[in-house]
Amino acid sequence: MIQLRAHGFLLRPFVETDAAAFAAAVRESTETLAVWMPWARSDYTEQDALDWFAFCAAGHASGSAYEFGIFRQDDLRFVGGAGLNHFNSVHGFCNLGYWIRSSAYRQGAATAAVAALARHAFDTLQLSRVEIVVAEGNEASMGVARKSGATYECLARNRVRLSQGPVAAHIFSLIP
Repeated sequence: MIQLRAHGFLLRPFVETDAAAFAAAVRESTETLAVWMPWARSDYTEQDALDWFAFCAAGHASGSAYEFGIFRQDDLRFVGGAGLNHFNSVHGFCNLGYWIRSSAYRQGAATAAVAALARHAFDTLQLSRVEIVVAEGNEASMGVARKSGATYECLARNRVRLSQGPVAAHIFSLIP
């Protein structure tokens, strides 16, 4: 099992016993998450989490995505999720995404996840570029991208699809 560590946080693949904590974190954070992540609902269940975990495991197995839970290293409390996905093998890049539960905001988990995942993308997966795509208006995620040292490149029209339809997104990049 791949485990990544950075700045007091552990990133590891989800296991079945994470389902209750994952579902609780989504429900706790629906007000802030649902705007940017349409899958986040106030009635999110443990079965929803298990279904996501199965999807993540399939992605890990095929090498098409590497999704991780973010846990505090000291007490292994679940604080969010992050991953590498949308790989472009021709040009050697991928997307990096993250979300943090409301009660763990501003504790460094997202920037730690970006650091660990970028290191994995460059050192292990041998990619030449990692993109962080942030929907217009998501100031918190833009702050994480900037704090992580990502370079701002552009505002791309209709780049992501949210519940209200296609919206513009800011593109940030990391390179080795």
